[in-house]
Amino acid sequence: MDIIVFFVFGIIIGSFLNVVILRIPKKESIVFPASHCPTCKTPLKWWHNIPIISYIILKGKCAFCGEKISIQYPLVELVSGIIVASVYYKSGFNIFSVMLMASFLSLLVSSMVDLKYKAITYIMNILPVTFAIFSSPNIIENFTNALLFAGGAVFIRDYVSAIINKEAMGEGDILVFATMGAILGIKLSLIAIFLSAIFAIFPSIYNRITKKDLELPFIPFLSLGLFVVWVFEDKFIKLWNMLYA
Repeated sequence: MDIIVFFVFGIIIGSFLNVVILRIPKKESIVFPASHCPTCKTPLKWWHNIPIISYIILKGKCAFCGEKISIQYPLVELVSGIIVASVYYKSGFNIFSVMLMASFLSLLVSSMVDLKYKAITYIMNILPVTFAIFSSPNIIENFTNALLFAGGAVFIRDYVSAIINKEAMGEGDILVFATMGAILGIKLSLIAIFLSAIFAIFPSIYNRITKKDLELPFIPFLSLGLFVVWVFEDKFIKLWNMLYA
């Protein structure tokens, strides 16, 4: 029963994150004005803002102008619910699990903004790794691992950039590497990076064929790889031990 409560709490947080995703890149206030249709600007009623349910009832359209509502809204709410419920299920509810929830939710915001704008603000870059460092009692170790992976990412970026004569990785990507190190440690972070690359293969191919775009936002795939490895941590540890026994 508790996990349902945390899932509902998560989707409510997701509703707020949608506001952050929409407004922060535009340098708009996340408090004022109140929620409104981005097309007709009409303020929404409270029943238009019920996470997921309102989208279903309204059939994905604005109640006033009939403009299509982005699928992003219910998806972010659903994923937020899954994140909060997963962290509670695995780690319980304490200060460290709250920090972990905050790190994953911050990565969700960064991922959505990166997908939409291919650029994220400094505060969005720094929040996930800051929360991650405090996501367990081993704060010094988490900080050390974060620095190791950030340094490794910078080295790889500079090396690859020199070869292709173009920046190969953004600052946001580097800080996600640091977040991985803080949450997963050395071994599991390496698996997460490998998994992230696999997740990105087909979207990258699709992007190049359909949009002729060689640049694919990588933060969403790094974040997904991190979360998947964290959720199935025990299984990936067993896999590592099998491979390197």
